[in-house]
Amino acid sequence: MMPLPVPQSAYQSRVSLNEVSKSYGGRRALREFSLDVAAGEFLAVLGPSGSGKTTALRLIAGLETPDEGQVFIEGRDVTCVPAEQRDVNTVFQSYALFPHLNVLDNVAYGPRMRGLSRKARHARAYDLLELVRLSDAAMRRPHELSGGMQQRVALARALANAPAVLLLDEPLGALDRKLRCEMQRELRRVHSELAGTFIYVTHDQEEAFAMADRLAVMREGRIEQVGAPAEIYDRPANAWVARFVGGANMLRAHVDRIGRSAMLTSRPGLIEAGYFDEDLMSGDTALVVIRPEATRIERSGPTALTRTNRLAARLLHVVTAGPSRRLSAVTADGSVFDSIEARKPGMSPSHGLAPGNPVFITFDAGSVRAYRDDWFA
Repeated sequence: MMPLPVPQSAYQSRVSLNEVSKSYGGRRALREFSLDVAAGEFLAVLGPSGSGKTTALRLIAGLETPDEGQVFIEGRDVTCVPAEQRDVNTVFQSYALFPHLNVLDNVAYGPRMRGLSRKARHARAYDLLELVRLSDAAMRRPHELSGGMQQRVALARALANAPAVLLLDEPLGALDRKLRCEMQRELRRVHSELAGTFIYVTHDQEEAFAMADRLAVMREGRIEQVGAPAEIYDRPANAWVARFVGGANMLRAHVDRIGRSAMLTSRPGLIEAGYFDEDLMSGDTALVVIRPEATRIERSGPTALTRTNRLAARLLHVVTAGPSRRLSAVTADGSVFDSIEARKPGMSPSHGLAPGNPVFITFDAGSVRAYRDDWFA
């Protein structure tokens, strides 16, 4: 088979996957998958289980070979190059530290295998332990450390040979919530100080949004959208991404007309959407998406119900969750809407409302997205 032409992006990116496909026993894990990762970038690959995230990582690492397509690292075609000859390293969820070695020698193991002298490899290991704030634990054994500390040792060890690309395969999955948050900050700090290229695979959306410069959202072996976290959250490329990423209020509506905005009729009321799919047309059925943070639930009043983006409803509950307050209301047709708002000093937990009270659900047109409903087919 003739090799694919080398894409121009392969020379400009630290990592480039060009129309890569991979199957396991007849199941296609990746389908003509292409992705470019810039030097110094922290990219998170996000998607549900079985979407192909780890397969993509393993192809970059050299642990798998694609059925079709090419893998480039720093402009070099490494598609058939063994893992040990690629300038990458991987941090896994399991720390895989050597129990018989102290922390210093665990970190120094890679440089040792490359033939560095004891003095040189220990100097390198101490520098990395300083980076991950564990220099005072250099002489301790892995079993003497907490889970978070062991993960930081694993990170330092993965960085010891100064790889061109660091791959992280759900490395925080075994940690409790508090430790995960701490390690998220540590990874961002280490990435910033090293200016390295990190590719981070996770199914944890909060984790991905907290750390990444860009996100690649995957579904069934393909990328649905790549962009900055704010872009992915505020402007999902399609209804599937809108539903997958973050919380969302959704309802189906009939498209009445399209202009600078889309005017729609839903069972609860009239809706104006500031963003809509380019190929959405009058007469179509659309899926309307509004984020809970952009949704307000207010006490009912005499305002006429002919206004757009103002739906009559009944309050279900109000829950105070630390710095935020979460409200839910249901319209006459059974559509449930959630609202999340920041608590203000002195704000009453009940919002002056009780379950069963009549309310209005309101939202600005600029925060409403209307998508072709066949994205869910």
